[in-house]
Amino acid sequence: MKKVALLISDNLLPDGPETRDDRFEYVEEVGTLTPALAAEGIELVSIRWRDAAAKAAEFDAMLPLMVWDYFEGNEAAFLSEMAKAEQTTKLFNNFKVLKWNANKSYLDELEASGAPVIHTVTVDRVTEANVTKAFDKLGTDMLVIKPQVGGGAWRQVLYKKGDPFPSKDQLPPDAALIQDFLPSVQTEGEFSFLYFGGAFSHAVLKQAKPGDYRIQSLYGGTETPYTPTSDERESARSVLDSLDFTPLYARVDLLRGRDGRLRLIELEMLEPYLYLPHAKVGNDGLNKGAVMFAKALAKRLGR
Repeated sequence: MKKVALLISDNLLPDGPETRDDRFEYVEEVGTLTPALAAEGIELVSIRWRDAAAKAAEFDAMLPLMVWDYFEGNEAAFLSEMAKAEQTTKLFNNFKVLKWNANKSYLDELEASGAPVIHTVTVDRVTEANVTKAFDKLGTDMLVIKPQVGGGAWRQVLYKKGDPFPSKDQLPPDAALIQDFLPSVQTEGEFSFLYFGGAFSHAVLKQAKPGDYRIQSLYGGTETPYTPTSDERESARSVLDSLDFTPLYARVDLLRGRDGRLRLIELEMLEPYLYLPHAKVGNDGLNKGAVMFAKALAKRLGR
């Protein structure tokens, strides 16, 4: 039996002072992955990511799928811990991918390689001057300002031209992305396409509660299974095809642009929630998405 660590953040520990309200997503994912991995001879054990280096020798691999606080000022410590852990055991996705994917300025590289990326302005810090320039460059009167290192809409701001400028504690603390606000996020929703071992598994449509634009469950967002069209599948696939490697897991998040074409807003290969409850269940009672993940992992572990 192989032993694999699921790395988690402290805010996913039960009954902690800062336990996230969406901890149920962690519980669901563990409950879905565990039997599928067991069928491939893999035991899944949850440990704090802060203990990864110290415990690396106990595991055949580590999965940083639930490190949902690394972006809250912990990026350097997290990456250091992952680099140390990878010296002893396998890390999926590997450290090089994690480091690259932790900073969303990777969108510039993907756009340069031909991926259908949402129009984005990257800045070292947010100022009224560069936000004003972004309005002009992007040709819009509504912007989303988000940290280059962030997640879950943390320190993210929706800003309309002419409104009072957001306060410093609302804005990203450091480098940021400034993006055109696409109305489709409220009228249609955001799409997530899940890939395991480079193969498409399932897709979901995520929708914000009325009056909001944030699709995360923390803010009242909901998800439903989605069957994409062939054109939508091609748009998502083109993102993965722009890479020169095949990640163990990847989530391609897309919004419909003003031209009707799906646009990439994030390519998550570090700690994406996998939306496994929305994958189909096989005749064996196992979640098909989890089974695909488990088989891809087993292959990389040499089984």
